[in-house]
Amino acid sequence: MARYELRGRSALVTGGARGIGLATARALAARGASVAVLDLDQAAADDAARQVRADAFGIGADVTDRGALQRAVAQVVERFGGLDVVVANAGIASRVATARAMTSENFERVLDVNLLGAWRTVDAALPEVARRGGHVVLIGSIYSFMNGAGAAPYAMSKAAVEQLGRALRVELAPHGASATVAYFGFIDTELVHRAIDADPLVDEMLASLWRPLHKRLPPQAAGEAIVRAVERRRARVFAPRRWAALSALRGVLGPAMDAQMLRDRAIADVVRRADDRAGEEQPTTA
Repeated sequence: MARYELRGRSALVTGGARGIGLATARALAARGASVAVLDLDQAAADDAARQVRADAFGIGADVTDRGALQRAVAQVVERFGGLDVVVANAGIASRVATARAMTSENFERVLDVNLLGAWRTVDAALPEVARRGGHVVLIGSIYSFMNGAGAAPYAMSKAAVEQLGRALRVELAPHGASATVAYFGFIDTELVHRAIDADPLVDEMLASLWRPLHKRLPPQAAGEAIVRAVERRRARVFAPRRWAALSALRGVLGPAMDAQMLRDRAIADVVRRADDRAGEEQPTTA
């Protein structure tokens, strides 16, 4: 596809008050797009919008609320005259625990926000995006293809988001529209700080990963990567890029890594301790 010019376009970014969402909103605005920043808290969304661009505005809405998202899209259309780009970025993570130990409420909350929240966002925006030959961005993860032991609902949500993005890529093509799935490793965000840095079990679980794969990028790098992908209408974007090789080889490496995890005594010990978390407080990151 030809380069997609963002100047004069309009965009909606969910989870836009901080981290990857705010960085993406800023990068879109720097290319000349008008941006609406959606976040759970109206005050935080308003504050973020002030950091983005003079004509940006904030929307307080919960991505688990279909009606709120439909109203958000209507606001964007009313303010900017249409909606060209939607970035379904809002997401949460749960404390590390096995599926047996995790509360059903937390398990389903992660799926509701990360998967169904992304779907509700896209669903509300699709008529405008298709009509205007626009673009959808879905935030996947290395957990779209890595073993999700200890974080099953997060991994499930990201694997499903990948499939949604791949399907939309084909389904939107007749409309001149397109979709990108962003696969991120470790980005230095509040979610990572709360889900990984605050939990010693996670460090032990990740110790089996090749050390260079632990590299962290700032949110600005992720936001720029997303916007470059939109401009080039790319199907996929990886950050850090070294994860692309593992994704490409997932059919071989995935089963091999699963087998290695089953043999690894250190991981077995971490899993046992994660299994013992049944009955403990299990906060999510939002």
